[in-house]
Amino acid sequence: MSSKDNISFIEELQDDLRGPPVQFTKEEEKKILRRIDIRLIPLLSILYLISFLDRGNVGNARIAGMTEDLHLTGTQYNIALTMFFIPYALFEIPSNIVLKILRPRIWIPTIMLAWGTVMTLMGIVQNYQGLVVARVFLGVAEAGFFPAASFLLTCWYPRHELQLRIGYFYGAGALSGAFSGLLAFAIEKMNGVGGLAGWRWIFILEGLITVVAAMVTPFFMNNDPASARFLSEDEKKFVLWRLQVEQGRVGADTESEEPFKWKYFWAAVQDWKVWLSIVVYWGNAMPIYGFIYTVPVVINELGYSSANAQLLTIPIYVAAVIGTITAAYLSDKYHTRSPFIIGPQLFGAIGFVVVMAIPKGKYPGAVYGSLFIIAIGLYTTITGVVSWTGNNLAGSWKRNIGMAIQISLGNLGGAVGTNIYLEKEAPEYWLGFGFSLGILLCASAVAMALRVALQRINAKRDAMSAEEIHSRYTREELWEMGDASPLFRYTL
Repeated sequence: MSSKDNISFIEELQDDLRGPPVQFTKEEEKKILRRIDIRLIPLLSILYLISFLDRGNVGNARIAGMTEDLHLTGTQYNIALTMFFIPYALFEIPSNIVLKILRPRIWIPTIMLAWGTVMTLMGIVQNYQGLVVARVFLGVAEAGFFPAASFLLTCWYPRHELQLRIGYFYGAGALSGAFSGLLAFAIEKMNGVGGLAGWRWIFILEGLITVVAAMVTPFFMNNDPASARFLSEDEKKFVLWRLQVEQGRVGADTESEEPFKWKYFWAAVQDWKVWLSIVVYWGNAMPIYGFIYTVPVVINELGYSSANAQLLTIPIYVAAVIGTITAAYLSDKYHTRSPFIIGPQLFGAIGFVVVMAIPKGKYPGAVYGSLFIIAIGLYTTITGVVSWTGNNLAGSWKRNIGMAIQISLGNLGGAVGTNIYLEKEAPEYWLGFGFSLGILLCASAVAMALRVALQRINAKRDAMSAEEIHSRYTREELWEMGDASPLFRYTL
């Protein structure tokens, strides 16, 4: 059964599951969706841009003089990068559990305030040890944002409207690479102001921006459709109904009303789909974090000045944003995920082959061009990986915890990615480029296997009629089964 057939199948069940509580025309539905987009997407995009600025600006600070002032060796710099990812991965699952208890409007600004404070204080570190400690606390504070934002979107949008929305806000993360280079270029001009080096001002000013954003966020953030002030009661019922129909849960409690049960936690931990998705995620996380922290250095080592290297990162990230949004739009339009994961992964792999094959000192322009291919391949993939997992886990708690497990263990790949670009291998970076190529090919193979497995499960469920399903199970039993329900169809 194709994804579009899946939609038709669910629509056939709507009479059994109960029709919409309120009728809206197609035009009215579009207006409701547009209002939701306006309330959610710009806010999450800005916050994610800020989070990426704060975790990635150390690469800009490095070529602005931080390495010399703190007397860092190449190995120490890599260790400082790595120490961010260990707490970042460990705290993502607990953070998403707290998210469900405290709700996004409280929890997200709280962790933002914490990491903004840490980032600001990073501007006064005096040695390697201080930098490592600051990076550890930054990882702890930032851990919850991406899984929280991704889960929040699944509480508002049916699955085939999801990736484009994740693409918008994740595209802001890619755009942060461009914005970071431009901002760092400007802030470096403050070198000597207040007796502080320019790289210190990069940390201080970007940290203060985060603190201010944290203070205003609660006034603009909405937890879920049921509590949204900008929707009427009829609109709330309709938005919730759309989500429940897709999962065969019409009449069940709303997402926010479901109490936590340990069986939901273990259901997510034991789900093989989650574990395969982690390997697919590594195809993004391992190469991309090495890329983020190293690309200004790679460009710098091609013979460009530090300032020009900052500026030359901008077009690369703009291209990545365009690729991310385009792939997300097409993935939602055609109701499929895996082609828009596997395709970009293979495209990024081509970029790594090219960059390794070109003599660096001889053709700097060609090396620079290959960085575009890599960026488009890496950034385009992640929205599909996260959306695919969010689409294929039900109900609310299992999806929340499963996405946190995927992102948590997936982001441990960042600890690997920050240690594969070795200073002694510059400018060839054989280990960094070669390892990235290998993990991309491995991840794309696992994604293909996952698609085949889900396709077979869907085919078995297709063999059962709606009447047969309802004769075997009560509605309550089907709700409890989540994505194991024979009514549920996996997105391919």
